[in-house]
Order: sequence, then structure tokens, then C-alpha cells
Amino acid sequence: MNKERIYQKIARFHDKNYKLLLLIPLALLIFSLVYMVQFYEKNDALFNRDISLTGGTSVTINDKINSEELRQAISNKLEGVNVREVSDLISREELAVIVETKSGEAETREVLEEFLGYELTPENSSFEFSGETLSKGFYKQLLIAISVSFLLMSLVVFFQFKSIVHSLAVIYSAFADIIMALVVVNLLGIEISSAGIVAFLMLIGYSVDTDILLANKVLNRKGKSVNRVIFESFKTGMTMTFTSLFAVMAAFLIVGPFSSVLYQIFLIMMLGLSFDLMNTWLTNVSITKWHALHKESKSKKQNEN
Repeated sequence: MNKERIYQKIARFHDKNYKLLLLIPLALLIFSLVYMVQFYEKNDALFNRDISLTGGTSVTINDKINSEELRQAISNKLEGVNVREVSDLISREELAVIVETKSGEAETREVLEEFLGYELTPENSSFEFSGETLSKGFYKQLLIAISVSFLLMSLVVFFQFKSIVHSLAVIYSAFADIIMALVVVNLLGIEISSAGIVAFLMLIGYSVDTDILLANKVLNRKGKSVNRVIFESFKTGMTMTFTSLFAVMAAFLIVGPFSSVLYQIFLIMMLGLSFDLMNTWLTNVSITKWHALHKESKSKKQNEN
């Protein structure tokens, strides 16, 4: 079977079902929005935050310690405890343990020294404390940065296409990518740090590239059929997205286990890019195709009259 026959079969299937395919991501977005409303009502926040956004103490202990035993011993004595190991990237030898808690520095030091049986000094440990007011202010600034970035992206898209339908399709896909990725992060119980918010900020840019490609191709198709342009855009767009996705997956698997910051960034990017495949090639394609065919039909009727 040659490529042209494959294309014709796909085109016929899509002509028949593209409106139905739109229901899949739409249903998932509705579920995501309902979940986020319930999550906000329960937690008074859109996501769980770590100490970089709520305030607290971070302690790095330069010693080989069983992290699970440490977590069990101090969880009931300190608030919001998170313990993770730091290992050498090559040998995977444990180098240190990082303890994060929402409790104060003095209280944290006392509890840790009681468990360890020795004094924590600048030679064997390091303490970092961030105040609640400062952390919450930083959190609000990051949210403002995301909001402004999304707004500016929307304005650029409207200016570029000068078409409400195409612009809204691009904006819808980017919004859906972020919301769906956030829902998965919340379901996994991950506490988002400032690095995680930066990852969502990066996701705005990654989300719109294939959507803009599709819209540009359809708007400037110059006599080509809508299906032909969509098929060409699909091949290019999938190459772009999978290239980014595989690169992020490789980084996630290799570096992620050794850095909670990088782990969170790459996880959010992976989730967002995965959802972008669906939101671009089911949602955006369906909206764009419906609009283009509607305009063609309207133009033919006007010419006939």
C-alpha cells in the first residue's frame, strides 16, 4: 500500500470522525477543571507547595544515613517532613541526606541531633531557613509571572493570526496542557517548588509551537486541501514534539533521580508535552479543520449566488 492510499484512508476516517475525536480531550479537560475546583476548595491552593514557597528549613547532612529510618523517626516531631538522599551520579554512592520541613531552624536542629546522637556543625551539615512571608511573596510573584506570560503569548497569537478561532484554538491547547499536567502532579502528591512553577512557565512556550505551525499551514495553504495541509503539519509537528519529549525523558531518567529540582522540571515538561500531542492533534486540528471547511463552504455559496 503506497503513501497516497494510506493518506486517502486516513483522510476519509478523519472527515467522518474529527468532531467525535474532539470529545475525548474535551471530556478530559472538564474532568481536570472539576478536579482542580475540588482540590482548591479542600486545600485553599491550586497545588501542594514545598518549603521554597511556604517557608521552612532545609538541612543537608553530610553523612550516610538511612533516609527511611530518619523520615519515620522525625515525621511526628516536625511539620511537613520530606527526606531525600543525594548520591554520586556515576558511582551512585550516597553522599548526603537532605531534610526539608516547615518547622523552624532551632526545633529542626534539636530533633535531628537527638536522632543522630551528635551535634550538627558547619563541617558536617548546612542549614537554610526561609521565612513564611518571603516565601509566600515569592510564590505570588511566580504566579504573576505565569499569568503575564500567558497573557503576552495570547496577544502575540492574536496579532499573528488576526483570527479569533485560530487564536483561541492555540490558547486553548496551551491552557489544557498546563491544567492537565497540574492535575497529574496533584494526583501524584508532589509538592511543587519554585523550579516546578518555572517548568510550567517553560511549558507555555513548548505548548504553542506545533499549534502555531498548524494554524500557519492551514491559513496559508494556497490551494491545497485542508486534509493535505493537516497531514503535512502532522508529520512535522510530531517530529518536533517527539524530539523534545525524548530529550526530556532521557534527562528525567538519567539526572532526575539525583536532583529533586531537575526531577520536577523534567516530569512537568514530560507530562505537558504528552498532553500536547492530544490537545494539538485532536482538539486544535478538529477546531481548525471545522473552521476552514466552514469558510470554504461559505465562500462557495457566495460564488454560486
